[in-house]
Amino acid sequence: MQNLTTRQSSRETVSTISSKGQVTLPVEEPTGNVKVTHVKYPDIQSLRGVAGTLKQPLSLQEIREIAREDRLTNKYGK
Repeated sequence: MQNLTTRQSSRETVSTISSKGQVTLPVEEPTGNVKVTHVKYPDIQSLRGVAGTLKQPLSLQEIREIAREDRLTNKYGK
C-alpha cells in the first residue's frame, strides 16, 4: 500500500491506496482546500539509510540495554 497525505495548515491526514488502486480520501471542511501529496517514505524499504549509520555495529545485547534504558527514562524520567 502507498500512503498519501493531505495538508491544511498544521493538520495532516493519512490516506492509503490499496493494491487494487482504490483511494480513500478524508472529507474536507467547507472552508478548506485539499492538497494531495505523496509521502516521502511510502514503505519500510524506502527508510533504509535515512537515520545514517553507526561508526561500528552494536551487538544485540547493547541494543537491548539501550532500549531498556530509553524505556525506563521515558517511563520514570531521569
